[in-house]
Amino acid sequence: MKISVIIPTYNERDQLKKCLESLSKQSVDNFEVIVVDDGSTDRTWDALKNIQTDYPLEILKQRHNGPGAARNLGAKKANGEILVFVDVDMTFEKNFLKNLVRPILVGRAKGTFSKFEYVSNWDNVWARCWNINQNWEPRRRHPKNYPDEQKVFRAILKSEFDRVGGFTPGGYTDDYSLYEKLGYQAVSAPGAIFYHENPDSLLEVFRQAKWSAKRKYKLGIVGYLAALMRASFPLSLIAGIVKAIAKNESGFLLFKIVYDLGVSAGIIEAIFFNKLAK
Repeated sequence: MKISVIIPTYNERDQLKKCLESLSKQSVDNFEVIVVDDGSTDRTWDALKNIQTDYPLEILKQRHNGPGAARNLGAKKANGEILVFVDVDMTFEKNFLKNLVRPILVGRAKGTFSKFEYVSNWDNVWARCWNINQNWEPRRRHPKNYPDEQKVFRAILKSEFDRVGGFTPGGYTDDYSLYEKLGYQAVSAPGAIFYHENPDSLLEVFRQAKWSAKRKYKLGIVGYLAALMRASFPLSLIAGIVKAIAKNESGFLLFKIVYDLGVSAGIIEAIFFNKLAK
């Protein structure tokens, strides 16, 4: 089956080259890549137009509507029978695509994900702090004892994707919308090794925290207020000190304060200005 790799990007011009070069080293060659510029303002579109690859590459552009909408646009234009969704801040081992789609090809699954997701910038203090804050395993972007099924799909049959109408755009939570429509989870694909960057500056930490906080909460205004309370400065200070000591990472205190400031800013924008994440 042909594979269509779909990559949404928003103001990530500097990361494009590494991601696309990494895909050129794949051990399979029956794939195309579709990059969707989600209304970037950093000349991402200009950079894309000048990139040369040794595989079929299509570049698309849309207004800034979020990654879910960008993935849907890419899927609409895809020629492959299997869709693979990756981010522009990822790089890949040569057998990533081969191993990711293998459970689909042998009929064991309709969609897959990979537990072999490593932090590519582990030497950066803020990237390490991000893992601590998320309670992830060191050097990996997930907790210990991660299950063999999960709600976020990395690869899926296009027929299944089309059957439910793709993602429901919604910013931070759009990844989960496919699972909610399909009614089943993605299956682990052994050996599909890839690398993913954590935020590596305090500005990026603030931005990512702010974006994730502007999602819809199940309890509505109560959920927003509870999250705002957890991000309050006294609790942030206590949590920062405790984890900085427990994890022997002195930078975590500053990280936690900046992260929770981002969360507070995002919630305030969501409550008072109805600015939800795209």
